Amino acid sequence: MFTLSDLPMFFINFFFILPIVTLVHEAGHVWVARLFGGKIHFCIGTGKTIFNLGKLEVKKKYFMEGWCQYEDLTYNKTWAHVSIYLAGSIFNMLVILMINYLIFADILPPALFFYQYSYFSVYFIFFSLFPYRDDEGKPSDGLAVYDVIRYGKAEDPID
Repeated sequence: MFTLSDLPMFFINFFFILPIVTLVHEAGHVWVARLFGGKIHFCIGTGKTIFNLGKLEVKKKYFMEGWCQYEDLTYNKTWAHVSIYLAGSIFNMLVILMINYLIFADILPPALFFYQYSYFSVYFIFFSLFPYRDDEGKPSDGLAVYDVIRYGKAEDPID
């Protein structure tokens, strides 16, 4: 049952852990898009821009969502687009595996923070790969992969 004593952890999860999970996810897209020679722009959050850090744009509601836009790939092939769309979830999974290994090796403590990070990462992976379009018509990573395989090209190069 959720009680008042759970509020501090809720705020930590919502305002700290979830944005980190989002940043790791978007970093996966960015890294693979750059690997294929793409020009990228990525963002964490919605609303008014608070600051830019290189190609990263952080918005006022930084805890809400993230996206990565790429263009001009050197290797503009179907498999390159599929790799870019899957990279976010793969990065999330790699970090989960790394955290679990470090806990198993007694390098990290088995703390609630790491459990919550892994939990939100799995949640993020699931909804990222679940094929759907949001209210603005933007595809999830899973639907984008399907579209790229089906049509042979990216219909919407936005994460």
